[in-house]
Parts: sequence; structure tokens; C-alpha cells
Amino acid sequence: MRQLKKLHVQVLIALLLAVLLGIFAPTTAIAMKPLGDAFIGLLRMLLAPIVFCTVVHGLSHAQDMRSLGRLGAKTLIYFEVVSTLALFVGLVLVNVFKPGVGLHATHIESTAKVAQFAETAAHMTVTDFLLGIVPSTLVGAFATGNILQVLLIAILAGIALNISVGRDSILLRGIGEGQRVLFTILGFIMRLAPLGAFGAMAAAVGSYGGATLLYLMKLVLLYWAGSILFIVVVLGGILASCGLSIFAVLRMIREELLLVFGTASGEVAFPRLVQKLQQAGCDEMVVGFVLPAGYSFNLDGTGIYMALSVGFIAQATDTPFSLGQQIALLGVLMLTSKGGTTVAGGAFIKLAATMESVRALPLGGLGLLFGIDRLMATCTALTNMIGNTVAVFALARWEGAFDINRFRAYLKEQAESREEQGEQHAAAANVALAANKSSAK
Repeated sequence: MRQLKKLHVQVLIALLLAVLLGIFAPTTAIAMKPLGDAFIGLLRMLLAPIVFCTVVHGLSHAQDMRSLGRLGAKTLIYFEVVSTLALFVGLVLVNVFKPGVGLHATHIESTAKVAQFAETAAHMTVTDFLLGIVPSTLVGAFATGNILQVLLIAILAGIALNISVGRDSILLRGIGEGQRVLFTILGFIMRLAPLGAFGAMAAAVGSYGGATLLYLMKLVLLYWAGSILFIVVVLGGILASCGLSIFAVLRMIREELLLVFGTASGEVAFPRLVQKLQQAGCDEMVVGFVLPAGYSFNLDGTGIYMALSVGFIAQATDTPFSLGQQIALLGVLMLTSKGGTTVAGGAFIKLAATMESVRALPLGGLGLLFGIDRLMATCTALTNMIGNTVAVFALARWEGAFDINRFRAYLKEQAESREEQGEQHAAAANVALAANKSSAK
């Protein structure tokens, strides 16, 4: 029974029950969707204030403001290099394994849903994206929950407070206390994580049925395998250069991985990641700047997804798409893969934006991906979240803002906690067994 008190065990059980309910009682499973929507809504409610408090608190205590400019430059370069590598991996995979060859879907018509996504994508220009970073009002950014706008306000406020007030300012103390209150609220909400994961997964399986697991399985397996390869080789190599292990980091965030797996949304992990990364030795300023920025600019999973999907649609519809066109497309993808939402379906809108920009592929080909969108979105969210976690560790290490001893102590504390809970569970089982034997006599 002790094991059942662990959050990740509860979430895992909820996911298994959701899959069973979705397969055997799809109508009831679909009715569970509000549970997932409510849980995601509660977490998204905390995103803007947590980003603001974390960034402001970190910047206001920065010793050297020049370090912020250096961190910003390194962050943008890192994001561009790693996300471009992700796009390249996707293009290589789709050309080597050719998952769409032989489908011959040459007469696909554009459905109403495809037209809706295309209409949304038509308004996604680079200029609109950049202008969208600037909020119309200070309050409006928090009201709409636009993380990039909140990040801009937080950076300006943090720098201004650093310059204009002292470290003992009552305003800074208030922001610090507000941050602690927000994390306390987060602890309350996380108790509902199993219900949220259950509702989201049950609705997904119930809506599409078990047949979805077989539909276009070659593309799904290729995407998951490519993403795992990217995480282990590319992201693992980055961490290895910093003296860290990718597997140790994955164990550290395993609860967040299960939440993202159940909801297909990277946002549900953000508040807890902020807290865990600080506890694991990363400087507060680095966490507060890199992590929220990464949710819009460092979308490794989205890059792999888009490159794979565009190549798949070209192959499936028998559309000629030369290597030169694919290289040109890489430049477009470097822009269209940035920004947008981190909830399920966000990458699909970006894919529509890419095809709307290129106009070399039939837009109706997007309809091929509707049946597997949930499976793809889950992998996208997981890869994006892991990529942003690695980015924080790497940049903190390169900036000299990472305490390796705190990291090791945090991992040891987690391991000891799991071991202690395991011993308590074993002791309880032995007591129960002894009691049963005694009663039998």
C-alpha cells in the first residue's frame, strides 16, 4: 500500500485504467474528458504567475547584469542549433525509411477540419509572431496566459528592480513569498494528477479506439524511435559534455514524464520542472529565463514531427519532392516550428502553417495524420519537455551557475526516499503475512 502513495505509481495506474476503459467502454471513456481538461486548466492557471515570479526573483538578485546578456545570447544560439539538429534528424529518417511510400493517397480531398487548421495557419506569419510577443497591456498578458508576453514583462520588471531597489526591498520579499505560495498551491493541484491523466487518456482512446494503435503504425514507430534516438544520442551527448547522465535526469523527472504522457501537454510539467531544477542545483535566474523561453523556441520534438510529417505526406501522395526542395524546406521549418502552444495539437497547426507557406504539397494530405495525432502529440510533448530540461542543465553548467554537489545530493535524496518507502512497504507486507499465518493457526 505504501507504493500507492507515490504520485508516479498513481498516475501509471490511472493511465492503465484509462486505456482499458477506452477500449471496452468508449462512450463512458469519452465522457471522462472534462477531468483531463480541468486538470490542464488548473495547471495553466499557474503558468503565468509562476513564470513572472521566478524570472523577476532571479533577475532581481543577479550579481552582474552582463551575465544576463551573455546567457540570452548563449540560450538563443543553443536553441537554434539543437532544434535545427532535430529537423535534420526528421528529414534523414523520412528519406531513409520512407514510411509513406506505397500508400498512393493521390485523391485526398481537403476536409472541413483540414480547412479549419489551414485557416488558422494562414495567420501565422513571422511578423505576427514577433509582434505578438508585445502585450497590449500589462494585465492583458496575464489574462490571456501568453507565456512569451509574460516573459517579456518579467524580464523588464526583473532588470528594473535589480537596478532601482535594494535586496531588502519589501517588494522583492513579497514576490519571493508569492512564489512560495504558488508552489504550495501547485502541491494541492498535483494531488489531482491521477484523475487528470485518467480523463485525458480515456477520452483519447475512447474517441479513436484500439484501431488507432495500428493505423499508420510505421510512421508512429519511426517517430518514437527517432525521438528516443535524438534524446539518447544528441541530448545525452550534450549532458555528457557537462558531466551529467541523461538517464539520471530522466529518473529525476519521471513523474513529470508520466503526466505529459497521459495528457500530451508539456505545460502540465512546467511548474514542477521549475521547482525541481532549482532543487537540483540550477541557478534560479537560469531556470527562470531558459525554461519558459524554451517552451516557445526550443521545440525539438516539434521539429522532428514536422520534418517527418512533411516528408511522409509527399511520399504518401506521390508528390515529387527533391532533396533541394527538402533543404529549402528546412529553412522554412526553422521559422514555423517556433512559437505556438505546447498543448496537444499545437504541432499540427504549425505543420499546416508550413504547408500553407510552401504550397508544394497537397493540403489534404494533413487528413492522413488525424487518426494518429494523439500518438504523435504525446511523443512531441515528451521530447520537447526533455529537451528543455537538458537545455537548463547545459546552460547552467556553461554559465557556472550549476551546483553539481546539490544535483548529486538531490538524486541521492530521491533514491533514499524511494528505498525507504520500499522498505516500509516490505515491512508492512511481512507484518500482514505474519498476521495471516497467526490467524490461520
